[in-house]
Amino acid sequence: MTSELVRRRDRWNLPITGRAPAAAEPEQVLGAAAASEPAARTHAVLVCVRLTAATPGSRLLDFLHAEPCAVQAWWIAADIDAVVLLSSPSRTALHRAVGDLRLRGGAEVVAVHGILRPLALPGAGTRAVGA
Repeated sequence: MTSELVRRRDRWNLPITGRAPAAAEPEQVLGAAAASEPAARTHAVLVCVRLTAATPGSRLLDFLHAEPCAVQAWWIAADIDAVVLLSSPSRTALHRAVGDLRLRGGAEVVAVHGILRPLALPGAGTRAVGA
């Protein structure tokens, strides 16, 4: 039991780095394409991921670096291990990316949440997380 907790805790310390995201926030990912061309609608989902106990965090990282739909990801200290933002103009590509997350990314549990539209919050664009 203790060794499993240590392995899971060690995964949280791995940095999620890679190519720079096209936009920093989900609303920027959705807003730019939707505002410019109605035909070029962008679909986005937040995926909560829990890895199997035997899966190293590096396997998820390797998968995300190679996945073209992956925009951003965060390690989470909760019942899940990571949250991944996936975005694509094609719903089929998103379904494939979620399926690959299970098969090649080492996910034991995946919960997919579709992003509909941003909430209008005053000053949301200028406020930093944790500030």
